[in-house]
Amino acid sequence: MIFDHAGQVVGQHQLEHRQILPQAGWVEHDANEIWERAQEVITGALKQANILGSELAAIGITNQRETTLVWDVETGRPLSNAIVWQDTRTSEFLNSLTDQQQQVIRYKTGLTIAPYFSGSKMHWLLENIPAARLASARFGTIDAWLLWNLSGGVRGGAYATDVTNASRTLLMNLETLDWDDELLTIFGVPRSALPEIKSSSEKYALTDPHGPFGTAIPIAGILGDQQAAMVGQVCFERGESKTTYGTGNFALLNTGTEIVRSKNGLLTTVCFKFGDQPARYALEGSVAVTGSAIQWLRDQLGIISHAAETENLASSVSDTAGVYFVPAFSGLFAPYWRSDARGVIVGLTRAATKAHLARAALEAICYQTRDVMDAMVADSGVPMKEMRVDGGITANSLCMQMQADIMGIDITRPLIAETTALGAAYAAGLAVEFWSSPEEVQKQWKQSRRWTPTSTAQERAAGYAGWKKAVERTLNWTD
Repeated sequence: MIFDHAGQVVGQHQLEHRQILPQAGWVEHDANEIWERAQEVITGALKQANILGSELAAIGITNQRETTLVWDVETGRPLSNAIVWQDTRTSEFLNSLTDQQQQVIRYKTGLTIAPYFSGSKMHWLLENIPAARLASARFGTIDAWLLWNLSGGVRGGAYATDVTNASRTLLMNLETLDWDDELLTIFGVPRSALPEIKSSSEKYALTDPHGPFGTAIPIAGILGDQQAAMVGQVCFERGESKTTYGTGNFALLNTGTEIVRSKNGLLTTVCFKFGDQPARYALEGSVAVTGSAIQWLRDQLGIISHAAETENLASSVSDTAGVYFVPAFSGLFAPYWRSDARGVIVGLTRAATKAHLARAALEAICYQTRDVMDAMVADSGVPMKEMRVDGGITANSLCMQMQADIMGIDITRPLIAETTALGAAYAAGLAVEFWSSPEEVQKQWKQSRRWTPTSTAQERAAGYAGWKKAVERTLNWTD
């Protein structure tokens, strides 16, 4: 995506790449394919914008966090497929860690012990790919792979990552913002095979003139995707938050320069670091089933044909008639962390219709988001004034109004929906003074829609008490 000074999109091109599923629980990507497609979309976006690479001020990179690969810097070839964030092959290794090791990891990284993160993937590659132990082997997340290739690859490409991606590896100390020797020992990863950790906004390297841009342009911004969305939503101040609504939800709350260690099942992570400025931190919470609850109504129950029908169907009734739907299909995530939970629909009477169920599904999205946001406020002590939202379901106006009513705060959606790409552009542009300051960028944020609560405090409390009661009914369904 190419953005102009006003933050407007002037050109874009996108391509899918393959999801490789070698066996149950394994998810992989072909890193060569990602690099090839990246070059194609660069060329395509420049063509669509009808500009030359030399007209660009800077390049920003954003990526799916945690997806990990190893490549040989002498040949430029990946030594295996990249292991994707969803991959669970490292569960057994993580379960073998001692309680003390797990405590050290949690405290130093702010993360939980899960195959989701990069460190155990690197351990697996070292154990199972002999070439990964060569002196010329280098590990990284996809941002590091793209930076290295864009800046020349085997001809002397830059080898670095940023603090947001590094903070998702289980190998970086949140306080020092550097690789931690004790963590490296636990995972058996040599420091020499890891990229240098830089800020999210600085000049890392110039693009290779022989590459897809055809000229030397500063590569000056790197952010993991959820953090990039925070920057795209200009959530620069302590207490500002955004929620991205997708298949599940990702919510982040800016806690400023303070590292807030969660007591409520949330992750502590780096939010962003602009150049020499102090790092800003965030609390992050995820909800497993939000948009996928609507897919379930469509694909499994057949009560809608298209996801877009949900709003009209749910609007045909004024409330849920006391029905609650808790879509704990694979347990409950933050802040409950109950793998024994299973989905329930409660409060049914003979009067309940598919419209009531559709409305209850939208309410479930909003209640689960409130659960995570309440945990964030409890952890941080930072009151929430409003919540910025992006992602597919924000097109559903009824759902967003429900979100405002259930949380009792304003919900606001930006004019530019592609907040992740915009965040990477902002990080790069700030580094080269294309934008003079974060304050200038903040002024660019434009609202497309705002939803203000219409509910009373009493109504909110009664509705939420019913939700909590429904959540209790999901527990202890499996051993």
